[in-house]
Amino acid sequence: KMVDPTLAEMGKNLNEAMKMLEDNQRKVEEENEKKYVRKDIPGPLQGSGQDMVSILQLVQNLMHGEEEEETSQAYRLQNVGEQGHMALLGHSLAAYISVLDRERLRKLTTRILSDTTLWLCRLFRYENGSAYYHEDDREGLLKICRLVIHTRYEDYTVEGFNVLYTKQPVIYISSAARTGLGQALCNQLGLPLSCMCRVPCNTMFGSQHQMDVALLDRLIKDDVESGKLPLLLVANAGTPGAGHTDKLGRLKELCEQYNMWLHVEGVNLATLALGYVSSSVLAATKCDSMTLTLGSWLGLPAVPAVTLYRHEDPSLSLAAGLTSSQPVEKLRALPLWLSLQYLGHDGIVERIKHASQLSQRLLENLKNLDFIKTSVEDELSSPVVVFKFFQEYSNRDQTSHAAQASTIQHPIISNERHIYDTFNQWLGEQLAQLVPASGADVVELEDEGTCVRFSPLMTSAVLGTEIQDVDQLVDCLKMKIPVLTSTLQLREEFEQEVRRTVGLLYIEDLSWPGLGVVRYNYHSDGKNDDKQEKELEKINTELLKKLNELESDLTFSLGPEFGGQKNCVYIGMVTEDLDVSELVETIAATGREIEENSRLLENMTEVVRKGIQEAQLQLQKANEERLLEEGLLRQIPVVGSVLNWFSPFQASPKGRTFNLTAGSLESTESTYVSKAQGTGTTPPPTPTSSLAKQRLPGQKIFKRSLRSSDAFSETSSVSHCDDLEKMDQRPPTLPPGQELAPSETEKPEELKDAVQATKTDSGDIQSDKSPRDCTKVQEQESQR
Repeated sequence: KMVDPTLAEMGKNLNEAMKMLEDNQRKVEEENEKKYVRKDIPGPLQGSGQDMVSILQLVQNLMHGEEEEETSQAYRLQNVGEQGHMALLGHSLAAYISVLDRERLRKLTTRILSDTTLWLCRLFRYENGSAYYHEDDREGLLKICRLVIHTRYEDYTVEGFNVLYTKQPVIYISSAARTGLGQALCNQLGLPLSCMCRVPCNTMFGSQHQMDVALLDRLIKDDVESGKLPLLLVANAGTPGAGHTDKLGRLKELCEQYNMWLHVEGVNLATLALGYVSSSVLAATKCDSMTLTLGSWLGLPAVPAVTLYRHEDPSLSLAAGLTSSQPVEKLRALPLWLSLQYLGHDGIVERIKHASQLSQRLLENLKNLDFIKTSVEDELSSPVVVFKFFQEYSNRDQTSHAAQASTIQHPIISNERHIYDTFNQWLGEQLAQLVPASGADVVELEDEGTCVRFSPLMTSAVLGTEIQDVDQLVDCLKMKIPVLTSTLQLREEFEQEVRRTVGLLYIEDLSWPGLGVVRYNYHSDGKNDDKQEKELEKINTELLKKLNELESDLTFSLGPEFGGQKNCVYIGMVTEDLDVSELVETIAATGREIEENSRLLENMTEVVRKGIQEAQLQLQKANEERLLEEGLLRQIPVVGSVLNWFSPFQASPKGRTFNLTAGSLESTESTYVSKAQGTGTTPPPTPTSSLAKQRLPGQKIFKRSLRSSDAFSETSSVSHCDDLEKMDQRPPTLPPGQELAPSETEKPEELKDAVQATKTDSGDIQSDKSPRDCTKVQEQESQR
């Protein structure tokens, strides 16, 4: 039975608050009503105050605000379970405990601190250690550096930075350490950047993510000979990128030789709680200090990181800030103290063991996949799995590639790595989007390049990753590998086809994960750069629209939002049955059609304008001639009417017709004589693609048929066309003179627009065509 009613009320309120905050299933009507209400705008503080329900409702609105609701990508909150509620309750209890009297507060905080430290030291096999609890995971290393400075420089407490002039301290970190760690330490310690020494990793033997011990030994000797003081070495038990562990045993011996402090950090330290621990990680128990991030390992929200260390002088620890005489600061361990008790020893070990099993399950499946290259330190037990897509050169390509490598080795290697980095970036993003519960992300490594990383120790407890999520990740990977291999193989063929095609320009963009980038070249005739740029943008934009309207499985886009080329068509990932020749020919034909239509409209506007001006001049001249023929008397109103009644003037109507096809003015005398409008010159039919073919039922555009896929050659498009012609089932005999292809390729719209004319009569331009004439024209079109 709980004695303190305040604690009971606090736990009840916390449960109610968490239930309200986690319940984000709102009604559609409420969402529509609140869609245009911006309650997050700061306003005046209400004088009467608000109740707890209203305040929690405001917090909920800020957590699940309008910005997240309007986005298409759903965000994922941390999986906060019962153990998470205990951690959150610890923060509330810390505020309540801080108001106790000083003696009770001292006893309670001492008990909490000692219990938590004892549990962690036993759990992670760190004997006789002390603990420092901190919010920032780098703060523990910062305090350790201050402790070592106080230890190695006896007069540092009195003289301060003046004692550092005689012997400059040196801190050694691995080149595979966290980005910006060395600079952050120097800034906080007030040391110049020359006090930080980056140790390269192995290049010849061992893992390329492990610190080079022999080189470190030479660097330390050089610093000692130059009058510097080697102070501290930061090693990794699981590098931030690949998850590899340094040779901690040899590094400890080297630190003892030069009287240096050894600090270890990394995700692999979590495996110290398991029954079986690799010898490389087990050596971390002999180091001088280590930093543990239990929040991500166990899925505990808002719990501090812990730095375990061994030091005999408590006064120096107090001077360095590792311990505090203020009881309130010791309450930082309260959330962790509650969570560890709730989970228990078995629960903690089970969570870490589950994460290790997930990584091992993925590693075993990756071994059976082609074109996947893994980078793990231990094949039997690796908490972090890093892999990438990589396609080896085939035997027939190795000879030619080796011959080219002697002359253009550096560009080939650079371009090839850049392409693989782009493809692996796309692969990682696809896997993270398709299987968000896996926690897979993209990592940049110095030697391997862009890779996909699976680190369940850092994500599984938070996201709730299970075995089926790993299996789903493998299934998605199996679906993406054929797409990657096909696109990589067809990229070169696509480039060659585009370079051979007139009117298309191949744009080399190594950062685009897809088949390639193409631009339709606009042939300008003496236009300025601005107008030419606008025409180029207009044509390529219309080309992209036309391509997206086609029924194909390809994706056409304008490219990335930032950093992409302008006025280009970006083609995404493809499959192995893609007909590259047909794709390129279709792009070129569509671009030519758009350009011709654009030029025709532009030229027609100018021709019509000039034709109207010329027609006005000719009609004015014809009116003057008509006046001369009729005579002056016929122009007088009364006299002219009487004269026309007695002696009518017979004059043939004279007009002008404007032939849009020929772009010229013609007389209408023949039209009035024959009572039919002339057809003029028939325009030539629009050229069609030479690769036009009949498709099988259900076969999409740009796809090779199953019958011709076996005999398809990637380097020859002629043989492909021959096979398609053989597929065509035609009648054994045809009437003489009958041709099927031209009649099928001509468009009705082009035949209807073959003859266009504008009539002008008596001062203005008129267009006239009787229904009978229209019938004749339609009969002629049907005969064609």
